Amino acid sequence: MTSLLRPRTLALPAVLAALLVGLPLSAAPVASAEQRLDKTAYASVTGSAVFVLPYYQDHDVRSFTFDAHAAPYSVPLPGIPTGLPTDARGTVTVSHYSAERNTTYTSEGRVDCLVTGPHTATLTAVITKVSPGGPDDLGKRVGFSVYDGGKDKGRSDDRVGFSWNGVNLLPGGDAAPAEAPVGTCMAPAPYAPVTKGGYTVRHAELPPAPKR
Repeated sequence: MTSLLRPRTLALPAVLAALLVGLPLSAAPVASAEQRLDKTAYASVTGSAVFVLPYYQDHDVRSFTFDAHAAPYSVPLPGIPTGLPTDARGTVTVSHYSAERNTTYTSEGRVDCLVTGPHTATLTAVITKVSPGGPDDLGKRVGFSVYDGGKDKGRSDDRVGFSWNGVNLLPGGDAAPAEAPVGTCMAPAPYAPVTKGGYTVRHAELPPAPKR
């Protein structure tokens, strides 16, 4: 009986000593904490939503679907072998139902840049596929912005913006304004209200460059 009771009488002082000096009580919690630290939280934008143009009311149905995830320093560039902190991967799908033509046009893009702030994001994608009759945008980079307004009694307060329909022009002289090229992560403010669906923006700070 004495040999069974002795470890129990020593257990409490050992625990108190470990807590006072900040030592782990076992190896298992330390390993799990290290695993949590190793899992870097990267930014993302996900979801699908229908929106309306505040400056042009019609019966068309427009929607964007985002599955964009940050992948910092993953795409080497000439002169920038490490890539950029805004490198990203994923897909964007654009859908536009034309009431006048009773046709839905779609396009898909490959995400190449993502940057976020609290509740907000801008991202760009290079168009890789366009449905028949759609605009000739293959290989073109387009920009998007997202505001994640959360949920309010089932109604979304989210908003989106995008880099066409007259918001990315180069006016000059007497000539008609030309559409400007879109650089990585460039998009206007999210000006179009979401009417159905919604988006989730996961914010993360841009990480420092990797050590060489």
